[in-house]
Amino acid sequence: MTRVSLSTRIALLFALLVFGAMAALGFVLYRQLETQLMVRDDAALVTRVDQLRTLMNDVDVRALIREKPHLFANMLGNTESLLVVGFAGETPLLAVNPGHAAVPDVTPVPADMALSLGAVHHARMDDGTPFIYVAAAAHDIGGPRELRIVSGRMMTERTRMLRDYRSRILLSASVAAVIAALLAFWLARRGMSPLRRLAAQTASIGVGTLSTRIDRRNVPPELDALIRAFNAMLDRLERGFMQLTQVSADMAHDLRTPIGNLLGQTEVGLSQPRDSVYYQRLLGSNYEELQRMSKMIDNMLFLARAEHADHAIERRELPLDDEFERMAGYFEGLAEERDVRLEWHADGRIWADPLLLRRALANLLANAVRYADAGSAISTVARQGPEGTTLYVENRGPTIEPMHLERLFDRFYRADASRQRSSESSGLGLSIVRSIMTLHGGSWAATSADGLTRFTLVFPRRPD
Repeated sequence: MTRVSLSTRIALLFALLVFGAMAALGFVLYRQLETQLMVRDDAALVTRVDQLRTLMNDVDVRALIREKPHLFANMLGNTESLLVVGFAGETPLLAVNPGHAAVPDVTPVPADMALSLGAVHHARMDDGTPFIYVAAAAHDIGGPRELRIVSGRMMTERTRMLRDYRSRILLSASVAAVIAALLAFWLARRGMSPLRRLAAQTASIGVGTLSTRIDRRNVPPELDALIRAFNAMLDRLERGFMQLTQVSADMAHDLRTPIGNLLGQTEVGLSQPRDSVYYQRLLGSNYEELQRMSKMIDNMLFLARAEHADHAIERRELPLDDEFERMAGYFEGLAEERDVRLEWHADGRIWADPLLLRRALANLLANAVRYADAGSAISTVARQGPEGTTLYVENRGPTIEPMHLERLFDRFYRADASRQRSSESSGLGLSIVRSIMTLHGGSWAATSADGLTRFTLVFPRRPD
């Protein structure tokens, strides 16, 4: 299917509108002209018949016809007219009919009644030419009977003039439409120049120029929404590209450390013969590094699967008491090792995928245990609200700066720029929490002030 440019569409539409407007105006003028010509012709015919009636009231028509037979033909003035004078039921005294038109048989207007435009009859010839005629009675000064006058005229000239007028109207409308189309096409092409400049600017944006934004100062206001949307898309692309770049760099850094450890320890172990105890310690250390790498890879695979829109989760009603008790049993030993207490406050039930809920809570609790002050308490609270079930995990520890709070849930992001305790964390725990909440259609947030850090998860209510 051939695509038609927007400029061509505008030009054709404008040409159609102009042609329609011109044709409509021409039609109105044509109808007015036709009406005026009809009234003029009818009035001329009535005047002619009325003059004949007046003449016959003063002159003996029989003597006038015998002495001057061409007088009436000259009065008609053309070969399209008809004039028949005579007595009803007899041979006409005068018959002027150069066009050989059929003489209509109609009731004449009485001699004592004045003629008006209403006495004119309208008909059409066999070829479609309009024909008008009038029949009137007149007094005969030579006898008691009334003369019958029938006068008519074929409107060939008027028909030709109206046909020429119609042709001129169509020609004028067509010429105006063509001129309008060319003008509209030129204006449309000129009006599309901001779009072409916009296309040129967008074409110049590449991977290395994602920070470039489209300038709105020299474009029409109608393009503001498009430019805002495009600039917003560039913002998202730039953020995504930067995050992807950061993820790649962080992954390379975090994977390089255990791989470097493995290579270094193995190289030292192979540099000279060692006893079995040394090799056992070496294998144990390598095993820990391999476990860390395996966990990081598992987390990355989970995030990749969770970000697919078709990732299915199995939600059901879960008692919060049971879930908190399960978490308490899992983290009790780690909490004692870190010298922190675990406090649980459960209320009601939650609608969630059990495995994903436990993983999100485990990541938050592991993060809280890792950074909580020794001797403090970690509080996990569940509350029911109109929007759903809200979970809080709070701990006392270092205050997180506001500039870091917004990025805590990004992959590999650590608020500690020196990467302390990096061996204990892959930097993916909170990003996994974010993905889990996205799958549930919930929300997540983090606040930190005066040494108190709180992570908040909101799970939506079960639909009715």
